[in-house]
Amino acid sequence: MEIRRRAELDVLYPEPQKGMKDDSPELLLMKYIAEQKMDKAMALFREKRQFSDVPPAVDTPYGRFEGKEEIQTFAEGFVSRFEAVSLEAVPKFQTRSGGRSVTEMVLNFEVDGMINQVPMFVVADLGSMGMLEEVRMYCHSSFVPHLTPYRKPLFTPAHLEMGDPGMMTGAVREYYTALHHMPCVDVERILRCMHPDCLFGGYALYQGQEPEKGSEALRRVYTGMATYIPAKVGMRYETLIDDGVTGVIEWVHVISDQGREELGRIAMSGIAAYMRGEDGRLISIRISDYAWMEKEIDWQQAGISREEAEKVHAIHEFPAGVGRKRQETL
Repeated sequence: MEIRRRAELDVLYPEPQKGMKDDSPELLLMKYIAEQKMDKAMALFREKRQFSDVPPAVDTPYGRFEGKEEIQTFAEGFVSRFEAVSLEAVPKFQTRSGGRSVTEMVLNFEVDGMINQVPMFVVADLGSMGMLEEVRMYCHSSFVPHLTPYRKPLFTPAHLEMGDPGMMTGAVREYYTALHHMPCVDVERILRCMHPDCLFGGYALYQGQEPEKGSEALRRVYTGMATYIPAKVGMRYETLIDDGVTGVIEWVHVISDQGREELGRIAMSGIAAYMRGEDGRLISIRISDYAWMEKEIDWQQAGISREEAEKVHAIHEFPAGVGRKRQETL
């Protein structure tokens, strides 16, 4: 069947990662939904999470579903939410660590006799016996019909600071230390932890352009980021799934007054995967977020007013010495 909308993830990474677990619960969930095996999909969830009196949940770009009844509504309506008649789930990467698993996949939706591809992160908090406690799905808003590009932060931090790179190891730690260097991104330090052929991208619609690859192209990418990170926009990571090869990070924005007033930025959730090569340097960076889409948000659809959204994860400014101190201790 002809592909009408092609995902970057499928073009940049035509061969799937070796060694993925076909029975990983988050992948099984998507396969069962694709096969319309709803009983099997629902059998992956308990009525309550294992160690708390809290129902399981599935959080999607278009809404949150809590409890088995709502999750069944999600599962039964997933294909039609993308205005499709059928679905095939094709895994590309998988990272498992510390009670969580994430599969990066291309979802092939059949729409009007053609294929619309959607690249998606599907993250699972795992219970015992291969059960799912919470699933969080990330894709760019442009892939979901009639979706306004606002994804409220999925986590509520205990305090509003950028993440501590000491939680990470190797090139991923070095990358985030340089990214949150004060007063702006340390571009050359970031480039030193990347392989010269590091590939940037994967979660956008493929439009035929060459991917960002090579030191000079990546220098342009991160020089652009240095105009606003971290003084205006910071990332606070809330989960870290790192198997020693790939580090997947779910994060929420923290926005300073400068970021809101000068750039119109608003705190939202996002996710990124950082893959190491044999020499330990980064060979792939794959990010899914709604960065720079604030002007396109339809606030009547967002479920929150702009004024309320601007208050979420808002701070006056980031401490000027934070980046320097962190560098000295790492």
